[in-house]
Amino acid sequence: MGIPAQSVTPVGGVRRFAPDVADTALLAAFAATHQADVLERFSALPMVTSILDRNSSAVRLDTVRGALTVYVANPETAGAAMVWHTGSRRHTAALAERAARRDLVFTDGELRRRNGSALTVITEEELYRLLELPLIPPELREGSGEIAAADHGRLPCLVSTGHVRGDLHMHTTWSDGRDTVESMVFAAHALGYEYVAITDHSERAWSSRRLSAADIPRQRAEIDAVRQAFSGFTILHGVEVDIMPDGSLDFDDEVLAGFDIVLASLHDQAGQSREELTARYLAAIRHPLVNVITHPANRSPAFSDGYDVDFDRMIAAAVESGTGLEIDGAPGHLDMDGALARRAAQAGVTVTIDSDCHRSDALARQMRYGVGTARRGWIEPHHVLNARSVEDVRRFVADKRAGR
Repeated sequence: MGIPAQSVTPVGGVRRFAPDVADTALLAAFAATHQADVLERFSALPMVTSILDRNSSAVRLDTVRGALTVYVANPETAGAAMVWHTGSRRHTAALAERAARRDLVFTDGELRRRNGSALTVITEEELYRLLELPLIPPELREGSGEIAAADHGRLPCLVSTGHVRGDLHMHTTWSDGRDTVESMVFAAHALGYEYVAITDHSERAWSSRRLSAADIPRQRAEIDAVRQAFSGFTILHGVEVDIMPDGSLDFDDEVLAGFDIVLASLHDQAGQSREELTARYLAAIRHPLVNVITHPANRSPAFSDGYDVDFDRMIAAAVESGTGLEIDGAPGHLDMDGALARRAAQAGVTVTIDSDCHRSDALARQMRYGVGTARRGWIEPHHVLNARSVEDVRRFVADKRAGR
């Protein structure tokens, strides 16, 4: 990843797509003669409320949106600085140990020889090459086996937004979404998708507005009308049905069978134990009409880790039954998180990466968050249902319904 002179790039947890980031960080690559001025200009931005700390290479600011740290580096060493400030600390510590074994010192954003002279490292690729490694994507830099994998040529070919062919989870004015079916479809079509699923909340969900059984025929008629305006683009009529405390689903089987795809979610803990919550999920996973379990931990980064459930049993049941598990791009979920997604994919689960969007102007952003979270989980395109064609999605649904 080349870093041009006079550039400003996000680093730290933001660049690694960490689920919660306490301190946003930027790296500014400028010639040494301009670095003090760069730090001064950032310090004078209207959003800055105070300067928390400052030295010749960085300034830490308090802003109306939280803490912001700005680092400066020379363009000739910006590649090393980018790796260093992107982190994580476990990753950079392992790189520092590797550098030491090669008579190099990697610290404070520079790669140096033992005698103290800094090496020219313009790009991140050069830093890794000097340490005899291929480039490791930022989302993998968590000290979770990525260096060993790189050393042995086993880094994953990570999924990207360009692999996503459709979005299988979004809400409209039929439940708690802000925008109409047509608006959501128009925005998805503009993003280059081949298909979407409209999946509003079922009637006993905890959302502010819900889709009643009586509304379903009218919603289907509206979707049919929108389909006429988007030839060559597929609109699946789906639903996000709640899993009730007894493990049943919010709509009966006759209603669910009329949908093109069924997502199931658990929004209400209902005061239940780990075993009871797990049993609810297992009932839904094994239900022949349920295709995907959405945001399975129901977590909220920086606020709640979500439900205490037996994910090993859930993952095994998902593999056995042909049920997908979702990586949800909504900022309030980012669930499955990277670690859980990695466990699921390694076990053979088919995952989906969805926006769970409630407004058309957030479709792209929330899909980026979902893909970033998936990349933290070492997810490759072949793991992802909606990186496949809509015919493959329909086959995935039909196979489970037929018990194949």
